[in-house]
Order: sequence, then structure tokens, then C-alpha cells
Amino acid sequence: MSLLGKLFGAGGKGGKSASPQEAIQRLRDTEEMLTKKQEFLEKKIDQELITAKKNGTKNKRAALQALKRKKRYEKQLGQIDGTLSTIEFQREALENANTNTEVLKNMGFAAKAMKAAHENMDIDKVDDLMQDITEQQELAQEISDAISKPVGFGEEFDDDDLLAELEELEQEELDKNLLEIASTENVPLPNVPSTSLPARPAVQKKQEEDVDEMKDLEAWAAN
Repeated sequence: MSLLGKLFGAGGKGGKSASPQEAIQRLRDTEEMLTKKQEFLEKKIDQELITAKKNGTKNKRAALQALKRKKRYEKQLGQIDGTLSTIEFQREALENANTNTEVLKNMGFAAKAMKAAHENMDIDKVDDLMQDITEQQELAQEISDAISKPVGFGEEFDDDDLLAELEELEQEELDKNLLEIASTENVPLPNVPSTSLPARPAVQKKQEEDVDEMKDLEAWAAN
């Protein structure tokens, strides 16, 4: 059985095909295995290169054998690189196909749901319903407008008459203010008091008498 047959199983007429998810997982497992194989071969190549350098001209036979093994490992490594590229391309294509399948499946599911939602709808009934809604909205607006209008309870007043009355009130207030100002300007000055000034304080009078007595004593002493 081939390597791919071992990895993915032998495909027969009666064999059950793997789902896209299973195939993608197997491809990822294969990529992981080949990547580990790469790491192993790279280490072997490094070891053989060290062996070849170590023997050199001292043991040409051992050095040549190490270089031959190194070449074989490098060839295997190149083959694995090509295989990994192929597997990676196949995995990406399978993932894209699986994504497209899921998208189409969901779109079909949505289309069926939409069809079921519109199954009991009639475009004529929808138009009638929208017309009824429009009429009810217009009626509601008319009712709101009627309610919002001010009600005078049968009393109507002329704006011109009201303005004339307001002007009369303002004029009366202005005349009143002018009269108050005029009366304030004609206020008479206070009269001169008719009573005599109050007498000098007793202390000041006593001081003046003392001064006069001293003058009399000075005049008597001089004689």
C-alpha cells in the first residue's frame, strides 16, 4: 500500500468517503509528521557534516561516507519540502471548498427561511395595510392639531382694542411719574429757627469770669 494510502486509507468502491473536516485534519497531521521528519534530517545533515570535517584528510574514507549520507539526507529533505508544498496547497483548497460549502448551505437555509416568512404575505394586502396606517397617522395628526388650538369659551377679543388699552395704561403711569418728579422739585426750604441760640456752657462761663478777676487783680497791684 502507498504512503498516501496508509495515511488516508484505501479508497474502494464500497469505502465511505471522509468528510471535509476529517480530510483537513488528516492533512494537518501529515504536515506535522513531515515537519518533524524535516527537523530530524536537518540534524542528521549537521552531524554528517561535522563527521566529514572531523575526519578530513586523516580518514578520507570515513569523510567521504559522511558526505554521501549527507547528500542522501539532503535529497530526502528536498523531497519532503516538495511534498509539504503539495499537501499545504491541497489543504488550503479543501478548506476553501469547505468554507464555500458552508456559506452556500447557510445561504440556502436563509433563503428557505425568508420564503417561509413571506409565504402568507400578499403584496396587495401589504399595500392596503400601509394605506390604512397612513390614513390613521393623518387622522391622529388632525386630532392633535385640533386639541392644541386655544379655546376662548365663546369670548373673542380684538388685538387692536387690547393694544389701545395697554397704551392708555402706559400713558397714565408716565403722567403719574412726571407729577411726582415736579412735586419733588418745588419742595420749600426749611424756615430759620426763631428761638435764640442756647447759652454757653457753665464751664466756659466760669473760665471767662476767672480771667476777668485776674485782670482786676493785676490792675490793683500795679496801682
